[in-house]
Amino acid sequence: MAGSIEATPTRTTQRSAALFAEAQRVIPGGVNSPVRAFHGVGGTPRFIARGYGAYIVDVDNNEYLDYVLSWGALPLGHAHPAVVEAITKQAERGTSYGAPTELETELAALITEVMPAVAMVRFVSSGTEAVMSALRLARAATERSVIVKFEGCYHGHADSMLVSAGSGVATLGLPDSPGVTHGAASDTVTLPFNSLSAVERVFSDRGGEIAAVIVEPIAGNMGLVLPAHGFLAGLRRLTSANGALLIFDEVMTGARVARGGAQELYGIAPDLTTLGKVIGGGLPVGAYGGRADLMRLVAPAGPVYQAGTLSGNPLAMAAGLATMRELAKPGAYEALRVASRALADGIADCARRAGVAIQAGAVGGMWGFFFNDGPVIDYTSAKRSDTARFARFFHACLNGDVYLAPSQFEACFVSLAHDADAVARTLEVFRRAFEQS
Repeated sequence: MAGSIEATPTRTTQRSAALFAEAQRVIPGGVNSPVRAFHGVGGTPRFIARGYGAYIVDVDNNEYLDYVLSWGALPLGHAHPAVVEAITKQAERGTSYGAPTELETELAALITEVMPAVAMVRFVSSGTEAVMSALRLARAATERSVIVKFEGCYHGHADSMLVSAGSGVATLGLPDSPGVTHGAASDTVTLPFNSLSAVERVFSDRGGEIAAVIVEPIAGNMGLVLPAHGFLAGLRRLTSANGALLIFDEVMTGARVARGGAQELYGIAPDLTTLGKVIGGGLPVGAYGGRADLMRLVAPAGPVYQAGTLSGNPLAMAAGLATMRELAKPGAYEALRVASRALADGIADCARRAGVAIQAGAVGGMWGFFFNDGPVIDYTSAKRSDTARFARFFHACLNGDVYLAPSQFEACFVSLAHDADAVARTLEVFRRAFEQS
């Protein structure tokens, strides 16, 4: 039954288990991105066969309400007809040309329309590539080398960003990554998220060396952590006063928390922005953009080199345009906001009734929770969460047909397909999961 909330702990996962065993023979750890391996929660990762709307179906034909949504890339839900049609039509014309297309210009123009701080855009193939390119551009523009980032904020797996990173690094308990040299990490300064005083001190000590401050304006890779009042505005003030650039990593938040991303939500204009996920409608994509004077430094307009065979891939451009146009329809972001808020408030109420300490929050189409008895404002407080309880809760939800991210340190997402009935079904599963875990 679609969306069944009946707990079925004896459900079969034999096909997933067999596929995972075979995958581990030919793929490191059996997965192509670490969190997917379920190391943070234990058990067998589900191999997915298909998705539709708010649901995914695994290879054993178990069906789940999905709150991962390709890690935030699917605000319309799975296999949305407009996106499927756009991809199909483009695939019939060809999947890649290695030459310019009109679609690239159309999507770039749409991004600059909804993000006034982004005057020009360069498309790439992943969020990691977007961040790597934006940092190179920042260093070239300022003729400085130091980058300031924040503990628990994940900006992809480029060497210099794997310092106190969140996401899979937090989930797996890795201190940093072997293979990252001291030289690659030496120009990265890492500070506590939401600590403006720490940023002020580092600018006081090393202001003339700092090329840029990069931040997830809403952290989603140590779990959902909102910016403290005045934090983002303070970063804008300090970078401007010291000749450094402010980079918003909106790979996760762009076009998800608001049409114009977190920068629209909080009224802050960064110098550079990195994007991904939503702007590709579920296909591999990344982008970086910002002030025209900065972007004109990028080759071939300027001397800062960056290139990519699949950059601006027409399938991704078509899917992104279809997604962005659907999100532009009246009421779309209000619907995402209402669903996220209902889930955050609902899980908090379920926890309270069960006598369980929890911190829950929501913003736009993102929501999240921590098994934690105190406020979560940074990576240090996030790490105090009860990960063992989360693992038990995760599996109780999975047995109730609700698919959450398999890590305490990841945000959750909703789509326009998550209607009031889906939310109500989910909250009933949460109520039962608290009883079981």
